[in-house]
Amino acid sequence: MASITKDMTIAQAIATDQNIIPVLLDMGMHCLGCPSAQGETLEEAAMVHGLNPDELMERIANVTAE
Repeated sequence: MASITKDMTIAQAIATDQNIIPVLLDMGMHCLGCPSAQGETLEEAAMVHGLNPDELMERIANVTAE
């Protein structure tokens, strides 16, 4: 399986591994289907939501490694 990186758009990351959806929702990123998800990277989305991008990526790595 391809690895998810913080420069991927939300849509690309979800297409790579749908197991990250609960992580995104749990961290307050509820607009997974909104237009921003098509063009906003995980890093940009984290910053917009006041989250640490590295913490987000760590949590994503934990579910994609399972």
